[in-house]
Amino acid sequence: MEMRARLIVEGFIAGLHKSPYHGFSVEFTEHRPYYPGDELRHIDWKVYAKTDRHYVKQYEEETNLRHYVVLDTSPSMRYRHKAEINKLEYGAYLAGALHFMMVRQRDASGLIAFDEKIHTILPARSTQGYVRTLLSTLERLCDMEPAGQKTSAASVLNEVAERITRRSLVVIITDLFENISEHGALLNALRHLRYRGHEVLVFHVLETETERRFRFPDVPTRFVDMETGQEMSLQPAQIKENYTEAMTAFTEQFKLRCRERNIDFIELDTAEPYSTALLAYLNKRNRLS
Repeated sequence: MEMRARLIVEGFIAGLHKSPYHGFSVEFTEHRPYYPGDELRHIDWKVYAKTDRHYVKQYEEETNLRHYVVLDTSPSMRYRHKAEINKLEYGAYLAGALHFMMVRQRDASGLIAFDEKIHTILPARSTQGYVRTLLSTLERLCDMEPAGQKTSAASVLNEVAERITRRSLVVIITDLFENISEHGALLNALRHLRYRGHEVLVFHVLETETERRFRFPDVPTRFVDMETGQEMSLQPAQIKENYTEAMTAFTEQFKLRCRERNIDFIELDTAEPYSTALLAYLNKRNRLS
């Protein structure tokens, strides 16, 4: 996980410097310029010897932002189809890359994982060594069997809003597969996070070919709900048009409601690179800096 996160971030940064977005603040450092009034004991004299400039070491209390990655680990996130990795693995690698970027920028980063309820909480910290704790936890989450049998994102996010007492950037990684009747409650939970003063970024992770476009072979097929076990046999072509229309309408409506609440909503495909997500994160962070 650590190697994967590092490669994702370093590859993204290398590409970013070659792109029109090279102005983004991605030059990581553990120092900042010395300002009058800073304690002399915090000056890094080794850096001064090399650069002839005064820099001070930054410590955890000087953190710029606090982040929490909220990761959906429900059974539906184990769906893969023809993608190389399933949605949970994709989300975990993205979370790992985000943790890596956040802590390297001296931001505090924490992790919350859920299915029917919150089952994992790691508080936000900004020390370099803490990244390994976050990444090893993500590895464990990918390997463990789901404890719950469905998603309860609405109730979980309401709890997250109450648990995180300091203003933070909350990054939610989920497939949004929840009972249709709960979608209103889910939007209210996102509004609850905003009411508590948090900035919110939602990554909607799906396997696009089948979950957005419903591209299955046109032969009799048995579909099984990964969260309820309910089964349905049908000819995919019979419902493809209605399915894609309903999925598009839901996504656009959800995106609109998020926009009304100043919540960033980003669609991700498990077959695509992580650059879209990382660029969205940098956009959000730069607006908050």
